[in-house]
Amino acid sequence: MGIVKISDALHEEVRKNSSVMERSINSQAEFWLKIGRLAEQNPTLTYEEILRREMKTQNVTTVKLVNE
Repeated sequence: MGIVKISDALHEEVRKNSSVMERSINSQAEFWLKIGRLAEQNPTLTYEEILRREMKTQNVTTVKLVNE
């Protein structure tokens, strides 16, 4: 584990979002880092497509709330 220096403003955004998503501040930052890395490596995929592929990789069962 290492230390990553970020601006106070970004840290505050991570803190606020972590509260909404019910994640620790570190878990929220790690999630954003992972999704950002995947987005850079797969620029043609949307955020939703990246999440769908990651959930499929982890065998997560999804529940559809709207008709698609």
